[in-house]
Formats: sequence, structure tokens, C-alpha cells
Amino acid sequence: MESGGGSEKGPVRCGSWIRRPDNVNFVVLGTSRRGDSSPSLLQIFSFDPKTTSVSSSSLTSYVLEEVEGDPVSLAVHPNGEDIVCSTARGGCKLFELYGRESNAKLLAKELPLLRDVGPQKCLTFSVDGSKLATGGEDGHLRILEWPSLSVILDEPRAHKSIRDIDFSLDSEFLASTSTDGSARIWKIEDGVPLTTLTRKTDENIELCRFSKDGTKPFLFCTVQKGNEAVTAVWEISTWKRIGHKRLLGKPASVMSISKDGKYIALGSKDGDICVVEVKKMEIYHRSKRLHLGTCIGNLEFCPSERVVLTTSSEWGAVVTKLNVPADWKEWQIYLLLLGLFLASAVAFYVFLKNADSFWQFPVQRDQATRQFKAYIGDSQSSDHDPFGPVDM
Repeated sequence: MESGGGSEKGPVRCGSWIRRPDNVNFVVLGTSRRGDSSPSLLQIFSFDPKTTSVSSSSLTSYVLEEVEGDPVSLAVHPNGEDIVCSTARGGCKLFELYGRESNAKLLAKELPLLRDVGPQKCLTFSVDGSKLATGGEDGHLRILEWPSLSVILDEPRAHKSIRDIDFSLDSEFLASTSTDGSARIWKIEDGVPLTTLTRKTDENIELCRFSKDGTKPFLFCTVQKGNEAVTAVWEISTWKRIGHKRLLGKPASVMSISKDGKYIALGSKDGDICVVEVKKMEIYHRSKRLHLGTCIGNLEFCPSERVVLTTSSEWGAVVTKLNVPADWKEWQIYLLLLGLFLASAVAFYVFLKNADSFWQFPVQRDQATRQFKAYIGDSQSSDHDPFGPVDM
């Protein structure tokens, strides 16, 4: 696969980035069965940041059994080693990724508490990786400690059917939306619902993402009102809606936020994407007909590059380099600091070199004579010590 290319296997049902050591990134894709010749697969691919492309051949793959069904969704732990995948008939399964590009392997493990829970449309880890949330098509919401899988919240009737979920940056809250247009906020520590977001009778709250920059405690949601689609913002401390803006201009199927919280991305139901700078809430990148006529199923920012991964059942996986301002690299910051240090050193040297002339004021001739006579007078007066010699 390359930028703009699709999968050669079955239709892609889900995908995500995997951050590996040394700033290396992999891509994991779940593909569905296509006849008897192409089974359901979980595949790992390498990513080349120089060419902004994903390799055409997988590093490793795992064949899902027919009784498990096709993959539905997946979530990658921040450690880059654990992958949880939900299947259509087999509940959720854990895959552990070992090795590097040359010897990558996937080891499948059972998750007893999630073995027969049915298809989970939403899977997500908290930012610190200490919690896993699952949202079922049956409306069942679960929040589990990771990796112990101790139950924090188990609510069978959280929603009619869960559409989207997201953890806050500090893992204090979880937002969830439903296919009926409602949205709820859950207090994770207490394991109870905190509030329901207010909306008008003709509005549907569909997708949700918490801010991730650590300075703006907001919740972003896509809101559909008839044919009008907007992105609305709620303030976290009061859970009041403080504004909205029309960004994508059409119904959104998926929403994502970059790891540093600087950008939000929206994917449409007919294959378009737009990327918005959070601080100004302005569009910085737009790709039309990226997945022409097909609903975008997954949209995720690369952990270390300004690149997004999108998937759809017809066009497979596509990686797109974003037309956004370039970020400062670490070596560029050090080079700037070195330049500032050298400039300061040169300025200090120039000042020191000319410091003596700064204090050498012009002296008039009569003033110099008076200074000389005063000096002679002081020298003669010093011979007549008022205390005189001391007799012992």
C-alpha cells in the first residue's frame, strides 16, 4: 500500500497506528474475509516517513478463525505492544506484538472478561494506558483497568447503541455518544454517569473527542441538525456548550485528534477529510474524494508525523501527508539555542572590548590643572600627620 492505495486483501474494516521504539511507526489493519481464498486477517505493515507510504507486504499477520468472524474495531495500547481487536462473533482478543521489522510476530491471547461480549463498535485506551473502554453495538459500556482487567464500570444500558467514546487527557472522564443522538459524561473514579450533554430536540450529538493539549479543557462533538453539520464545543468544568463552527460542511463519520492536541480531523460519509487547527478553529488541510463515495471508517493521526491514516471498505487504507505548518524538530531547537548563545557571547565581547572608552570622558585643561594641584596638596598634607610619631 502507498499513499492513495488500497489493500490487496479483503476489505479493510479497521486500522490504527502503532508507535514502536526509536520513533518508528507501524500500521495495523483488520481485513474481512473475501471468499475461501482470503480469510479474515490482522496485519502489521511498516511505514516510511520519507516517502509517506506503507509497505505493500506485511511484516506479520494473524489469521482469524471463521467462527470468530471479521474484525470490527481495534485499539492499540500506548506502549505499542498490546492490540485489542473486536470481532463480529468472537468478542475481543488480545494480540501482543514482539520484535522489530525484521522479526515482528503477533501472539494471540484470550481476554476472559471480553470473550463473548458481542461486537464492540468502540475500543479505546486512556492516554496513560491504564484503562480500556469498550462500547458495544448493544449499548453496553465497560471501563476496565489495564492490564489487570479489573472492572471500573459495567453498564449494560448506557445507550441504545454506542456510537463513539473517548477518555479525557487526565483519565478523569469518559464521553460516550449514542445512535439516538444523546451523549453522556462518566466520572471514571466513581464509575457512575456524571451528566448528559444538553441538546435541542432536533439535534443529534454523534462523535466526541476531548482536548489533548493540556491547556484547554474542552470536549469537541459533531452535531447534526437536519442537513446542517457543525462541530460544537463544551467546557469541561461546567459542561456547558460554549460555541460551534461549521467545518467539514457535511455529515461526519469519524473524528480524531492529534497526540499533541494541536489538530482535529473529520472524515465524511462520502470520502472527504479536513484537518482543523484547534487554537484558531480554522481548516489547515482538506482532501476531497480521498475515499471517493465511500464512508471513512477510521481516521487517525500518526504519533510522530503530520500524517493521517484513513480506511474504508472499498478503498482500503490510505496515508496522507498533511499540508500544515512544519513542527520544530529537536535538533532545530538545539541549533536555535546554540545560535542565541553565540550571539549573546559576541555581544558581550563587543561590549567588554569598548567598555574602557565608555568611561573616558573628555577633560578640560583647567580642570586637569586643578586636579593636579589638588593631588600635590594632598601629597604634602600627608607629611604632617596630626597624630605624629608614637613614643614607645
